Amino acid sequence: MTVTESVATTIRTIQAQVAALHAELPRNGLVVWTAGNVSARVPGADLLVIKPSGVSYDEITADNMVVTDLDANLVDGELAPSSDTAAHAYVYKHMPHVNGVVHTHSTYATAWSARAEPIPCVLTMIADEFGGEIPVGPFALIGDDSIGQGIVATLSGHRSPAVLMRNHGVFTIGASARAAVKAAVMCEDVARTVHIARQLGTPLPIEQRDVDSLYARYQNVYGQA
Repeated sequence: MTVTESVATTIRTIQAQVAALHAELPRNGLVVWTAGNVSARVPGADLLVIKPSGVSYDEITADNMVVTDLDANLVDGELAPSSDTAAHAYVYKHMPHVNGVVHTHSTYATAWSARAEPIPCVLTMIADEFGGEIPVGPFALIGDDSIGQGIVATLSGHRSPAVLMRNHGVFTIGASARAAVKAAVMCEDVARTVHIARQLGTPLPIEQRDVDSLYARYQNVYGQA
């Protein structure tokens, strides 16, 4: 595939951004060894930037970030792309509003996925970021776009930017790669808190009207204009 100079410049910028965002995964305790990945869509082209397969986090650089098309074919890079690339590519192909995807096996959220149990909306932080419960997606094998199909089927029409893929781990989406990383961090945090709450008793659900109010405030009012 031939890309224009402007797209090539954009790719270099995104490679630097995606490389830097990978540091947030170990920093926030979301990954071990080489597991997990961050990707970003390349605007103006049917391309994505993603971590290469099996590379340690302390070895990640902008230069070794790889570029693929939305069929997960390698377009640029010396290393093989992540084994999750087909899943990321499927999401970008079928969810045009998504510009960032993250995958982790963070401990508490993945424990919920092993039980195929959604994380209930019992915290204001869950209402704020996820707009309701964090849903569970279907079991799917790694290597093709089956996981991507499950992500899209589960999150289409859902306010949550996170899905717990059954027996696997967490995938998050966002309007940017940074937003998807934030969702992954928050998903693990609330998964841990709700787990602890259940050790103490039965967490109390938030009424739907309050969930809607909290979500609208956080998404539209919270932060700096």
